[in-house]
Amino acid sequence: METHSRANFDGATFIRSTFKGATIAHSDVSGMKMRSVDVDGLDIDSHDLFFGSLIVNGVDVVPFVDAELNRQFPGRELQKAQTVTGLEQGWEAVQLAWADLVDATPAELINTCVDDEWSLAETLRHLILATDAWLRGGILEEDQPFHEIGQIFTGAAEMGFDVSIFRDDEPSFDEILEVRHQRQQMVTDFLAQATDDQLAEERRNPWGGDDWRPTVGDCIRVILEEEWAHLRYITRDLAKLTG
Repeated sequence: METHSRANFDGATFIRSTFKGATIAHSDVSGMKMRSVDVDGLDIDSHDLFFGSLIVNGVDVVPFVDAELNRQFPGRELQKAQTVTGLEQGWEAVQLAWADLVDATPAELINTCVDDEWSLAETLRHLILATDAWLRGGILEEDQPFHEIGQIFTGAAEMGFDVSIFRDDEPSFDEILEVRHQRQQMVTDFLAQATDDQLAEERRNPWGGDDWRPTVGDCIRVILEEEWAHLRYITRDLAKLTG
């Protein structure tokens, strides 16, 4: 199948064209208009969906998607909490959900990928990295917050990020779980001593740039968003693997 990488179709118009079975990944389709199109089976997955709008037949469906995901994943709505108590409750809910999923995953599927997405093992390594970035780097402002087994996101090297921090070999699942539990406890311990006033304190963006200075509360909410989003991805992929 033909692949177009880094192609630019800004402002282009496609008429009576077919994209049946096509895949669009890591691309910008914001503002795209589709009229009189056959969308049977169209599958859209966007982590940034909830920061904008998605109009279908004149209706913004984002609030409906958000509400349905909250129904499927009880406690997910607390990722938007503005108080320490709410964030603590949200953190407890997502950790219990992760514990159930890890316990229920057959050993032979721990390193299995679906459609080139991360496996369970890789996902847990990425959540280690996310906690390191937003808690140790963002909130605690450590100079080098990352553990070597963290799973960096695609394209980080091209963005100028020093990926030499991370190991090339694959750690054992037991090692991943050990470091993961350490990071989970760090968040638990931080929230246990945090105050609502502290949530409003500004920090630098751990990924660089001056366009956004997150608060301490923002950093915790990003961690929660990462946890719930990747739980959904893995739940989706395991469902495909187990039928």
